[in-house]
Amino acid sequence: MTHDHDLVLRPTKAQTAAALSPPPGRNGGDLVVETLAGLGATTVFGLPGQHALGMFDALRRSQLEYVGLRVENNAGFAADAYGRVTGEVAPLLLSTGPGALMSLAALQESAAASAPVLAIGSQVPTAGLGGGRHGYLHELRDQQASFRDVVKSVHTARKQSQIPSAIAAAWQSALTAPHGPVWVEIPQDVLLAQTTLPVVTAMDATPHEVVPRPELTAVAADLLSRASRPAIIAGGGVVRSDASGKLLALAEKLHAPVVTTFGGKGAFPWEHPLSLQSWLEDRHTTDFLESADVLLVVGSGLGELSSNYHTFAPRGRVVQIEADAGKLESNHPGLGIHADARLALSALLETVEERSDESAAESVRTVLSEVRARIDSQSLTLEQQVLASVREALPDDAPSFWDMTILAYWAWSAFDARHPNTMHSAQGAGGLGYGFPAALGAAAADRSRPVLAVSGDGGAMYSIAELATARQYDLPVTWLIVDDGGYGILREYMEDAFGEATATELSRPDFVALAESFGVPAVRTTPQSLTEDLGKALMEPGPSVVVLPALLRMFAATHA
Repeated sequence: MTHDHDLVLRPTKAQTAAALSPPPGRNGGDLVVETLAGLGATTVFGLPGQHALGMFDALRRSQLEYVGLRVENNAGFAADAYGRVTGEVAPLLLSTGPGALMSLAALQESAAASAPVLAIGSQVPTAGLGGGRHGYLHELRDQQASFRDVVKSVHTARKQSQIPSAIAAAWQSALTAPHGPVWVEIPQDVLLAQTTLPVVTAMDATPHEVVPRPELTAVAADLLSRASRPAIIAGGGVVRSDASGKLLALAEKLHAPVVTTFGGKGAFPWEHPLSLQSWLEDRHTTDFLESADVLLVVGSGLGELSSNYHTFAPRGRVVQIEADAGKLESNHPGLGIHADARLALSALLETVEERSDESAAESVRTVLSEVRARIDSQSLTLEQQVLASVREALPDDAPSFWDMTILAYWAWSAFDARHPNTMHSAQGAGGLGYGFPAALGAAAADRSRPVLAVSGDGGAMYSIAELATARQYDLPVTWLIVDDGGYGILREYMEDAFGEATATELSRPDFVALAESFGVPAVRTTPQSLTEDLGKALMEPGPSVVVLPALLRMFAATHA
């Protein structure tokens, strides 16, 4: 009788010989990069530091492609985008103390957006661990404590033999739904010491599937089948689980209108008769969703932005499918189904009964016409023109990355992301400086198509150093900088709240001249020439910058 635990793979004679005679000159850092390669990594991001040099030395003996950025937080944003667009783990190599801490804002965005980032940081020598005050360079009393509230899981390797297992466990954690960032740390002496351990080969870190409970999907299917006015809110979980096709099929089977959250842009066809698009910050949309007798929420926790700033109060039954168990019913009571969106939608598709409802498409047209009438009444022609110009210039399948700027706030609601997983922003955690370094990470994943980054002048100043990265690696990223002389959205917030803005006006450089000083071609454009200038820049190889001096305004909120 054979038991599962008896099924151990026997090494071949060649493998045994190789293991008994590992190549000389390897250190603990080699075990890191060998493990990453064995798990399937092809590209790593990071920035070297004194304690981490063992890992960076090992890179030259590996086949991994290294993309080095100039600031650790930007390296984290690049890894975040790589993880989003590929669905694969993005390794991020960091040094101890200040270098590690500089990545925290990026890792918070990865946590909020469920991006699978594997951050590997060095530590002080092993003798300095444990909270004593030994005075090592970069020493923290408890470096892990700074990351524990941000990442999904924390892992430590104090011995070289622990490195492969620690990284594999972190890799599995990052890829198990909901995806997210993880943290591994390894002491400097462990990374630097020569190793006689064999080369790391057969690694396995298969993520766990989050499968829906069948009795729950049966109840959900019954509710949806008998509903008179079903509606669907599709969040980022639909995009991340590659479930857009399942969502479309279910919506058509139920004749249920669909609105996508800002993180779920592209999850449902924008011009489909059942598409309510993404106008979540509009009372007409909110009222319609509140009137649904059964509301299916897929891959969203209905947080602040997805609930019109928590003014949304559904009156019907709520069915929530969410891979993050902590988000289930966290804002609204209902039937919570802990599951990956794709698996749960597949189960519903097999069990719901087809509904016929010719009024659903008409209801959608009514809501959208009311939304457009409200926007058109606010004299915001310039803003709509600029956004339309960006959409016209950008190829349908080209990814775009949006910083926290007024044009991005417009794009959340009004931009047609024509393919799933092509529009990304920092709306999860809301940190400035995301757009350009994230676009660099996406370009490193796929150099065959252009990538667009959109920033305001304030956010752009967070990322100027990465013009050198873009030039060094010749990455096909076009950076649109909307220059309004300050933190435009904060200016609006303060003027609305206090009648006057403080600390929002900024001195800034000549962005065109600055980009050209890095060897990056740049052009100053106008709203009238934006489509042509941006389209031309996107079609040119390598990096480019387009600067648009413009004072944009937001549409009026409806949650106040």
